[in-house]
Amino acid sequence: MKLILASSSVYRKELLARLQLPFTTQNPDVDESPLANEAPAVLVERLAIKKAKAIASREENALVIGCDQVAVHGGEIVGKPRDHEHAVLQLKAASGKTITLYTGLVLINSRTSKIQSEVVPYNVVFKKLKHEQIENYLRKEKPYNCAGSVKSEGLGIALLERFDGEDPNTLIGLPLISLIKMLEHEGLSVI
Repeated sequence: MKLILASSSVYRKELLARLQLPFTTQNPDVDESPLANEAPAVLVERLAIKKAKAIASREENALVIGCDQVAVHGGEIVGKPRDHEHAVLQLKAASGKTITLYTGLVLINSRTSKIQSEVVPYNVVFKKLKHEQIENYLRKEKPYNCAGSVKSEGLGIALLERFDGEDPNTLIGLPLISLIKMLEHEGLSVI
């Protein structure tokens, strides 16, 4: 069976490559808009399934991995800032606080239509940030395509005090511990 990552994220691709399994990536190209009053955990699970199904529907014999992630602060979803001004606002709001990342992970067997799904939470605690630190970070890192304006695999680590979660890979958007279990349920052993 082919292993396919339904994502265009270079970060997820790098994480999956750590498992040393042959795989390809395909862009699922789906609408990621939240539904009215949709809870963050429900949103990421729904979108991860939607992404995986988009690819699985055109593959006859594949294991398709779908993922989606949102950051939540104060009960509200914090999206990708897209520009400097919104990134500054996001980081000021996060200063000294905890943000929870919810990552939806799905594995679909396109041959059997079996779906495995999990939502993995991960908490990120921010340091108290000075305006100058925020500006310096944004100027150097430009994390405008990262949820919450934090690219923890880069310079964003300097903004953080600590993490709380089961799998540090969840922070980047692909919970490998959960994925390995799902792959094993499909008879694919990593080691």
